[in-house]
Amino acid sequence: MQHTYKHIELTGSSEKSIEDAVQGALSKASESLHGMRWFEVLDTRGHIEDGRVAHWQVTIKVGFTLD
Repeated sequence: MQHTYKHIELTGSSEKSIEDAVQGALSKASESLHGMRWFEVLDTRGHIEDGRVAHWQVTIKVGFTLD
């Protein structure tokens, strides 16, 4: 069976962790996208307040199968 994939970029953020930022982006995307199959982390950033990490921001590429 052959598959054709489309991919998009998403950016998620979290005060907790990088993994939580990724999961948040995927959870939100799953509300309107179906057939998501893989993701790749493209970029990781953080916001600093008072010398500490205030939140993480992660950009991912998500691949999904076309109908």
